[in-house]
Amino acid sequence: MSIDEEATAPWVAYAGPFRFPWGEAGSRRVWGNAQSLALSGRRVVVLSGEHGPETPEELPGVEAGVSIRHVGVGELPRPDEPLLAKSLQWLVRAGRRTADWLDAQPTRPSHVIVYGGGMPYMVHLRRWCRRNGVPVLTDVVEWYSPKQLLGGRFGPLHLSAKVALRYHYPRCHGVIAISSFLESYYRDRGCAVVRVPPTLDVRALGAAPVTPPAPAPGRRVRLVYAGSPGRKDLLAETIRGVDLAALDGCDVSLDVIGPSPDEVTRELGAPPPPSVRVRGRVPQQEVAGLLRGADFSILMREPARFAQAGFPTKFCESLANGTPVIANLTSDLRDHLHDGVEGLVLPDHTATSLRRALHRAADLSAEARAAMRRAAYERAVASFDVRAHAAALDDLLTRLEGRPAQTPVPTGRS
Repeated sequence: MSIDEEATAPWVAYAGPFRFPWGEAGSRRVWGNAQSLALSGRRVVVLSGEHGPETPEELPGVEAGVSIRHVGVGELPRPDEPLLAKSLQWLVRAGRRTADWLDAQPTRPSHVIVYGGGMPYMVHLRRWCRRNGVPVLTDVVEWYSPKQLLGGRFGPLHLSAKVALRYHYPRCHGVIAISSFLESYYRDRGCAVVRVPPTLDVRALGAAPVTPPAPAPGRRVRLVYAGSPGRKDLLAETIRGVDLAALDGCDVSLDVIGPSPDEVTRELGAPPPPSVRVRGRVPQQEVAGLLRGADFSILMREPARFAQAGFPTKFCESLANGTPVIANLTSDLRDHLHDGVEGLVLPDHTATSLRRALHRAADLSAEARAAMRRAAYERAVASFDVRAHAAALDDLLTRLEGRPAQTPVPTGRS
């Protein structure tokens, strides 16, 4: 159940009630940051919420000599547990098993980084870190809207998230923020902050783009949406925009990867039009090929607070596969998406704007499309590769080493 007892080198615990190394957006977030930390020379142990492996197992790193291990500490309720037991685990006991596992180790971690912990999880982990003199950091990737969580504004999940975001996270010693919105919020409250967008090992994808084949007759535009729209992405509005362009005579098609046909029909209120093919869930290893086979991916979001605070992982994955993006600008996308360079920028999040953009896309020459693919990949290497953020993450942890594990005094509003 413990790390190697003979190992005395410092190690970093990256903990949270998430699945790992695959299964959800949080899995990819933690995997990216863990790789960056390992590249900086730190030993990383990921403590996921799953019920295995029971002892830390080595994971393949981005380069030889780096160390990333994974252990499941069982924070996630089992599917067959009664509803009451699941509720107690999420709302009361979350974090206890992680703290117990840390207590059982022969050496304490140099830092504890928490991803995705609500109020009870943060209570237990902050208490453990305070008692053991270990700096605690939080990896913040969302600012939840009540409509995103079951139960709404006064539901226990939203209240737990709100207390964590406004009370517990500002009292951590460091914050890893996914966006400039969150970076500014926590810096104004006296936290040591580093901004790290979603990251992945771009070079390992082997997607350095070559010149794509010439467009099919009729200036065909192949589009893809890959992901889970949840309550963020405007998938129905996206499909309407594609349909409008198709009805205009534009040779356009959209592959929807992730949602089932029934889910898309419910979202639209009608079956999808002929220009849209709903593939449903596909194996993760096939997604990259589907992205590369498209001329553009599409991302439309309402510019609400939750969209400004987060950062769409699917945007980074598209660029990393050399596929330009058609999107309206939310979060920090304006730093990475320039009209006519890495893709096409929509002035707003309406079907009408997408319709116009698709006509623009159809008019692009093969040379212009190839240039966009190269620019998309180069942007991914510069902005979203795990190597690009290794030094900044290491610097934050270095600044916190030796700092007394006491609660910072936040400034500004809480």
